[in-house]
Amino acid sequence: MSVTERLGLSRLLLVKQNFPDRGIADIPGEVQRQLHASPVAARLKPGSRVAIGAGSRGIANIAIIVRAVADYFKAHGHHPFIFPAMGSHGAATAAGQADVLAHYGIHEAAMGCPVLSQLDVVNCGPTPEGIETCMDRLAYESDGVFLVGRVKWHTEFLGRIESGLFKMMAIGLGKFAGTQRYHTHAYKLGLEHVIRSIGRQILSTGKILGGLAILEDAYHHTAQLTPVAVEEMEQREEELLALVRSWMGKIPVPALDILIVDEIGKEISGAGMDHKIVNRGGKGQYNPWPDTPTIERIFVRDLSELTYNNAIGLGMADAVTDRLVNRVDWVPTRINALTASAPAALRIPMHFPSDRECLEALWPTVGRFRPEEVTLGWIRNTLELSPLVLSENLLPRIKENPQLEVMGSAWEMEFDGAGNLVGVFGV
Repeated sequence: MSVTERLGLSRLLLVKQNFPDRGIADIPGEVQRQLHASPVAARLKPGSRVAIGAGSRGIANIAIIVRAVADYFKAHGHHPFIFPAMGSHGAATAAGQADVLAHYGIHEAAMGCPVLSQLDVVNCGPTPEGIETCMDRLAYESDGVFLVGRVKWHTEFLGRIESGLFKMMAIGLGKFAGTQRYHTHAYKLGLEHVIRSIGRQILSTGKILGGLAILEDAYHHTAQLTPVAVEEMEQREEELLALVRSWMGKIPVPALDILIVDEIGKEISGAGMDHKIVNRGGKGQYNPWPDTPTIERIFVRDLSELTYNNAIGLGMADAVTDRLVNRVDWVPTRINALTASAPAALRIPMHFPSDRECLEALWPTVGRFRPEEVTLGWIRNTLELSPLVLSENLLPRIKENPQLEVMGSAWEMEFDGAGNLVGVFGV
């Protein structure tokens, strides 16, 4: 008897989601066109030293975009350098944060300008609520700071401003010294309130030149590059978030019994996997997001390569493999979870030697009497939702959605000799 017959789970279908493709063909050219139409360089005296802040998320084409921004300032006679706008990432060390950028292709040889990483900060005064703010010392001592960041929904809260340039001004520019303090205040005040208040205080220093807001479509393509002037940053970020939220990809069925996730990681989401894709709360709550498919169980197979064994988000899973647990570097994982006041994010789920054993343990817990009734979804990670795998018993739902296209025939779930799934996404 084969492993698949013994499990008896439904056959699988590879399904393409036909999202609008908004990808920009000439990204460096678009950066130059947008920035040359903006007033940002005119704010600087000739020969100014410009600090370009870059973060740690897995932003598509980030090295290309940051290089184009550096080239723009150099073309205007200025002297740019790049710094990591990060809080606890890279294990909250200067070398670790430089390494994160280097793995994205952001290093001096590729950028044509220095990449400078350190953790010292300058105090920037209190907010009206008494939150002491701070900024990366090298950035503060420059003639102006320009932020390059992606505007998107935040994984853990709902607001009119979530992840973007304002959050980078708070959590990123504050480095590790500010990040833990800010999250502590957010525990009672709410993260959006804290982000806005700190952002306004940082803007009041006069050090921020503006930013380049990156918007990505549902395929994770660079879809829009928008210079944001410092005077309108808060309002423009609200508008950009509303726009990009309308492009958001989702799992395209109303409910799943089991979601298989090949990899979680910091470059995929600050939470390891996007709460609003897998429908989990920051404290492990099941299905808190009303407009997101209900997902009963989550099985995570491994960590991504670019997470550097930071396993933040582990606690959202119901089962993981031993190989994932054995890869975890608990130092950056603990730092990340404690800094974010999110200890639930690193709780260790039940774990088994193989993928097969994880699925065998999970399927009887979803309220189904027969394994062939269990509905399955399978994604590479929460950034990449097309193509995805859905179980054949969801075919009626798939046919109802004109945006979905079944690619090929159904196949039986396959395992290798070690009992691990034969992957379909190249992981």
